[in-house]
Amino acid sequence: MPSPDPDLPDLRSCFPVLSEEVNGRPLVYLDNGATTQKPQAMIDRLSQFFSHENANIHRGVHYLSMQASDAYDRARETVARFINAEHEDEIVFVRGTTEAINLVARSFAAPALQAGDEILLSVMEHHANIVPWQLIAGECGVKLVVAPMSDRGELIVEEFENCLSDRTRIVALTHVSNVLGTINPVAQLVDLAHARGIPVLLDGAQAVPHLPVDVQEIGCDFYAFSGHKMFAPDGLGVLYGRREILREMPPFQGGGDMIEQVTFEKTTFRAPPERFEAGTPNISGAIGLAATIEFLEQLGWERMHAQEAKLLDYATGVLGAIPGLEITGTAASKVAVVSFVLDGVHPHDIGTILDTCGIAVRAGHHCAQPLMERLGVSGTTRASFAFYNTIDEIDQLAGALRRVKNLFAG
Repeated sequence: MPSPDPDLPDLRSCFPVLSEEVNGRPLVYLDNGATTQKPQAMIDRLSQFFSHENANIHRGVHYLSMQASDAYDRARETVARFINAEHEDEIVFVRGTTEAINLVARSFAAPALQAGDEILLSVMEHHANIVPWQLIAGECGVKLVVAPMSDRGELIVEEFENCLSDRTRIVALTHVSNVLGTINPVAQLVDLAHARGIPVLLDGAQAVPHLPVDVQEIGCDFYAFSGHKMFAPDGLGVLYGRREILREMPPFQGGGDMIEQVTFEKTTFRAPPERFEAGTPNISGAIGLAATIEFLEQLGWERMHAQEAKLLDYATGVLGAIPGLEITGTAASKVAVVSFVLDGVHPHDIGTILDTCGIAVRAGHHCAQPLMERLGVSGTTRASFAFYNTIDEIDQLAGALRRVKNLFAG
């Protein structure tokens, strides 16, 4: 049996909630795909901000406002470096991945769509990358086209290419499936779309916690992700958009700080990214995200990725050996996510019983009902790992699942 990473206790101590107990048992937190836990370094940075720097930004000439504005603007620079955006003004702070996708759908896609046009998605999309496009399609008379996947949970590249047509106006794809863990070959898919002059948006919510993301190398036109899925505060997301595209897009919302001049007859708007950040933004969220990125960079991405790869390999073997348990999603390229079904046991029952053991997993359709239909199930149980998880926690999960199986077997 593999032993835990000898450095892991130091990593775990950076996340205070991991020392909690649930139902009298040490917490085993395996719901990282829903939200990740928060490092003390980020918590301390937010405490510093609220205790000593709190003010509104870009409006005041007093000391605190200038301090807060500087921290917020530096956060944008940190995020641009993190995903290797060419320009910091290509980073728009939003409320989350969902708002980022809605922004692109409303401000970029909708004004150019005509009846009969097509939007290409994949069968493994999260609802956040389906519903906004459905709303637009209904308003504009546009057709949604869905690229299929194999039984292993891999996007079929040839079929994706066949789905591209002269009517395709935008492609919106997940970088990593939140259910299957599949890593899609996004650079290749972007190239295929761009060869036809079709722009591409990528949902990176499940990718940024697990993979190095370089938007210039990928070549996408838009990339969206959320802070809370990568150890940062909730209520804060990022939309990357290529500068030349953002500059041509109209505002998504109207309000303060996104304007140049307002009269009752006419309003002129600021350049991106401020054009898309109406009102008071999530200042503390952006500062917390920057602090988290700096913390993760200090830990070392290679160290974290190696730990997650070890966890995925071990969990796949141990859980796959349980009789009656079937793993859904066996792509060759995956992040540390294992979804499964257990014969005769509803996922919600599994999740509830595991909770009595202090084990947190996710059960249900995972905001991916079309994917559940493709898999032929109503839902799955999902164990999603982060670098702070351990081999011992996987053994606890496997032992608890065997008890669940025995309980329902009578």
